[in-house]
Amino acid sequence: MLYEAAVQSPKWQVEYLPQFHRLWLGKKPLRFREDFCGSGLVSCEWVKISPKHEAWGLDLSAECIRYAREVNQSVLSRSAQARLRFKEQDVLSARGGSFDWIGAFNYSYFVFHDRKTLLRYFKNAYHSLAPRGSLFLEIAGGPGFIQPDTTRKKVQVPGIGKVTQIWEQHGMDPITQVADYSIHFQLPDGKWMNDAFVYHWRIWSPREVRELLEEAGFQETYVLLEQTDARGKGLGELAVQEEADLTPTWVGYIVGLKKPA
Repeated sequence: MLYEAAVQSPKWQVEYLPQFHRLWLGKKPLRFREDFCGSGLVSCEWVKISPKHEAWGLDLSAECIRYAREVNQSVLSRSAQARLRFKEQDVLSARGGSFDWIGAFNYSYFVFHDRKTLLRYFKNAYHSLAPRGSLFLEIAGGPGFIQPDTTRKKVQVPGIGKVTQIWEQHGMDPITQVADYSIHFQLPDGKWMNDAFVYHWRIWSPREVRELLEEAGFQETYVLLEQTDARGKGLGELAVQEEADLTPTWVGYIVGLKKPA
């Protein structure tokens, strides 16, 4: 619940991102797979859209899948629950489904540190997509994303109150391109949750990701960068860009398109 309130934007993702899929592929996506799904909140939001929307959520963690089923799926309508499947499964070996689009959010594929493994994941995703399908990969970078730093923000968590979230960056090894991150929380009663979530990520660049997507078979790739105001604050709007100015921190998506031969 703390992670969902502090980090995720599921309603925005299911409403906004498919617009690009429809623009590029000329069809409305209905079948969705959420890779590294965690609590499955994005999948739950997807099946709530209409009786035609279906979703699968995949994660290696039995605890996450149990939470997704018992907490988030259980409160959906009976119809929505029937169109949603959560599976304890490795995204590297998942098969079947013929999905319209697949999403890997919150930089989750950064857990793959070597080229061979990331390419394997992209090939699997490609073969799991329908003939006109898309893969959305959330990505971030810039000097401000890899240097040691700590930021705080207040988030309102249902049933708990106003919580302080602390995002800590421990710095990146310039040779391995691997960096460590932590999320801590301070609850309204002052209780401190240290290292509630920790990450050991390879910081992949957009160019590396696009080259691997093309090698995996994706016929087209795009970079969607979040637009910012004069102060550098994200506006929640994405734009296709082939070049960009270097900013302290940038966020966006790399999209791979599968098209009929």
